[in-house]
Amino acid sequence: MMERKEASVRQIEQRAVQAYRDQYLEEPVFVASAPGRVNLIGEHTDYNGGFVLPCAIDRRVAVAVGPGATQLYSADFQERRPLLGKREGSWADYPSGVVWVMRKRGYDVPAFRGAFAGDVPLGSGLSSSAAIEAATALALDALFHLGIAKKDLAVLCQQAENAFVGVNSGIMDQYASLLCQAGTALLIDCRSLEAEPVPLDLGGANLTLLVCDTQVSRELSATGYNARRQACERAAHTLGVRELRDAHLQDLEKLSGEERKRARHVITENARVLEAAQALWRQDFGAFGRLLYASHRSLRDDYEVSTPALNAFVEIAVQSAALGARLTGAGFGGCALALIRSEDTGMLAQRVRQHFEACGFKQPVFYPFQPAAGAEVAT
Repeated sequence: MMERKEASVRQIEQRAVQAYRDQYLEEPVFVASAPGRVNLIGEHTDYNGGFVLPCAIDRRVAVAVGPGATQLYSADFQERRPLLGKREGSWADYPSGVVWVMRKRGYDVPAFRGAFAGDVPLGSGLSSSAAIEAATALALDALFHLGIAKKDLAVLCQQAENAFVGVNSGIMDQYASLLCQAGTALLIDCRSLEAEPVPLDLGGANLTLLVCDTQVSRELSATGYNARRQACERAAHTLGVRELRDAHLQDLEKLSGEERKRARHVITENARVLEAAQALWRQDFGAFGRLLYASHRSLRDDYEVSTPALNAFVEIAVQSAALGARLTGAGFGGCALALIRSEDTGMLAQRVRQHFEACGFKQPVFYPFQPAAGAEVAT
């Protein structure tokens, strides 16, 4: 396992170490951290066997661990929790789920103490849940010398979220948190689970990813999400293919109505992901940005998961000369992202704030990001 020297310990990792000292009056043995993620392109493709292109963000969850009677402490919530045997609806579900899956798989995970600290925004669709799972899994792997490969840790974390926490997520969030590298995106084949890094040197191109949290609740998304997933399954059945990943544009002639629109998005979005990866290999950020805009139009018109606030952000991004912009995540609210020159991020954010206020929308929150490193053990 690669370890970074003390001098490079991040501030969030230092917070976790200090929380451990304060709570347990001892030094931790290891501190690990894992990032949140943003999906650059490839929306609603994962459950259709397709492709996604996320990158890690420079916001992380850290956990300091050591041996002792099992206790979990969160510096952010300022509370201790025991290791849980079943879901209770708190932050402790995520580390508890990781331990539950590890033990279920036969790994020896004795008692341990952990102190958590994080700065991944909660509830913003930036996957703070995968970050806490990945940090926990990597820290316990180091502490107990389990020797689990990072890809296997990602699958283990996904199982924790599915079977223990009860959220039916795909592999993208955990793969991104554990496998991403600084200055890269990660092209993931959601069928084969193969993944490869794709260069994304935004700093060298003087570009920034600006994520806008529209503060629009996604509470109604479950019904709409399930309806779209079912429409995709019906479309695949009508076409006689395993999943819409196996369908082609000419197949759309055999479909009509809702199924045709949903299938058109999935087929064209899969193609856009692969084109986007090729554009990044060429460092053609103009082509990459145009694919982001095309993805948004497809999500807005064919998949019908956008909102007035998300559309407004993208329209203002166009007017502000952003190279590309789109909603990111499942839609129905949540976040959008823009690829824009670094010096223009403040101007775009200000224009969006003014427009949202004039429209009576909730005031948005902005996060500028550069592609960051995946999960690491620091000490």
